[in-house]
Amino acid sequence: MTDASVSGVEGEERDDLSRAESKQIRARSLRLLGSLVHPMRGSLALSIVVVVISTVSQVAGPAIIAYGIDTGLPALLGSDWMPVALAGVAYLLAGITGAGLIAWFTVLSARISQAILFDLRRRVFLHTQKLSLEFHESYTSGRIISRQTSDLDAIRELLDSGINQLVQGVLYMLFTAVALFLLDVESGLILLASLVPLAVLTRWFQVRSQRMFRRTRVASARLIVQFVESMTGIRAVKAFRKERRNEAEFAELVEDYRHSNGRVIRLFGIYDPGLVLIGNIAVAVVLLVGGFRVVDGGLEIGVLLAAVLYTRRFFDPMEDMAMFYNGYQSATAALEKISGVLEERPSVPDPDRPVDLWVSSGAVRFERVEFGYDPARPILPEFDLDIPAGQTVALVGSTGAGKSTLAKLISRFYDPTAGRITLDGLDLRELHPKDLRRAIVMVTQEAYLFSGTVADNIAIGKPDATPEEIVAAAKAVGADEFIAGLPNGYDTDVNKRGGRVSAGQRQLISFARAFLANPAVLILDEATASLDIPSERLVQEALQTLLADRTAVIIAHRLSTVSIADRVLVMERGRIVEDGTPAELIAGEGRFAQLHASWRGSLV
Repeated sequence: MTDASVSGVEGEERDDLSRAESKQIRARSLRLLGSLVHPMRGSLALSIVVVVISTVSQVAGPAIIAYGIDTGLPALLGSDWMPVALAGVAYLLAGITGAGLIAWFTVLSARISQAILFDLRRRVFLHTQKLSLEFHESYTSGRIISRQTSDLDAIRELLDSGINQLVQGVLYMLFTAVALFLLDVESGLILLASLVPLAVLTRWFQVRSQRMFRRTRVASARLIVQFVESMTGIRAVKAFRKERRNEAEFAELVEDYRHSNGRVIRLFGIYDPGLVLIGNIAVAVVLLVGGFRVVDGGLEIGVLLAAVLYTRRFFDPMEDMAMFYNGYQSATAALEKISGVLEERPSVPDPDRPVDLWVSSGAVRFERVEFGYDPARPILPEFDLDIPAGQTVALVGSTGAGKSTLAKLISRFYDPTAGRITLDGLDLRELHPKDLRRAIVMVTQEAYLFSGTVADNIAIGKPDATPEEIVAAAKAVGADEFIAGLPNGYDTDVNKRGGRVSAGQRQLISFARAFLANPAVLILDEATASLDIPSERLVQEALQTLLADRTAVIIAHRLSTVSIADRVLVMERGRIVEDGTPAELIAGEGRFAQLHASWRGSLV
């Protein structure tokens, strides 16, 4: 992900976007919406037909009443009950038809909205998985969770009820206005005149509410981020007694959210009464003008009644549409953020024409590689390195020397900005992703365990592994004994982050996972850093089995781990300053010899 895209993602968390930025984001959101709606066009067409017919049935009511009063009542006085009966039956049929079709439309729209939400939720999940590590290291987990929770909930609320209100409201107002003009042109002109203050009020509301709703979404997202980060880092919160500071920060965010919602509520406090006032004035004018016309004989009383009903009903959906606009603004802001994530492109893209790697010996080579997370500050300047197949290489150096960066480049979590990295002579950027992930595996310090059983976690290395293969992998790295002692053995649920096993046991499970995957190249990034001495010794024994007959890169601060390596590379500021076997470097007078002497001294 480029700096521009990172700043673009961060920009959507602001509420001070420029007009050009807002226009660009809105266009992007519309493209996303169009792609979601396109597969549902058949169902949408059917639902439109249904809602049009149902709205016509509802709008017909006042016209039927006018017919019954102006035609049916005089006929009834003449002992002709047929017009009144026809009006009653027509009104009943219109009501039944309208109600039945509205029910059908509700079901159709619910199916459409659920299909769209399912598609959108799936897209967000799959796309965020595909994005490169660079994106996830710059885009906090709280913000990603906010996209999948509060933002999608805002869109769900709009689709579940808001769209129905909008479609029915717009059609109802349109057909009501047409019916009023057909019934009585003068009353229709009065209604048309009332649209002028209505348009002014609505435009005033839209202009002021757009920014306020975006601020509300931003405030909501910040609340979620603060909560998620506090809960995720609860150990650090407890260790550093950060509860009071978190309380103050969270209270400030809650206050900001309350203030943002308060401004929106005050806005509705002006808009809603304004709608009611305009509607009442329009009804009063229609009734006053129509009353004089009835007295003069220019208008029948039934038509006047229908005109008043139509004018009143015209404004009925406006309050619902105002509430729709509330949900619409929230959903629009949410869609903007979601579309921003979906527009992101992996900084480590899959090759257009991938090359298959059937069998790998594990030979890794860096050829004039340059890399920096910030192009202006290179971490590896013209880096060359040759790791023969089957060799175990230990990387040693101070923090920030470039060790983990080198490991991430070998795993192709990042691509070099210059030069190339090869596996068996093939550029990593050309390899098929499935072959690359099969050939190169990284075990990190965290040793993350997913929810599920111990067997499930080991099988991540080979999803189609048999129970016998899983047990064999655990035995190979010395994990079988403690697994057998768990409540349900290999079927024990490890809980989130491996809550039922120790740090050393989690690491052994991760080693079993890597052993089962059987990669050609294995990278251990500080895999023993968090272990105590007894746990480390247990893991050391597992490493002997794990590293046999494969290329390995070990990043470690503990020199006890380095001792099992065939070769040691001492790195400083992205360069290799020492290269040799552990025994050769210990016998010398360089940096590694000093580190080894200090380490031996610490054991005395």
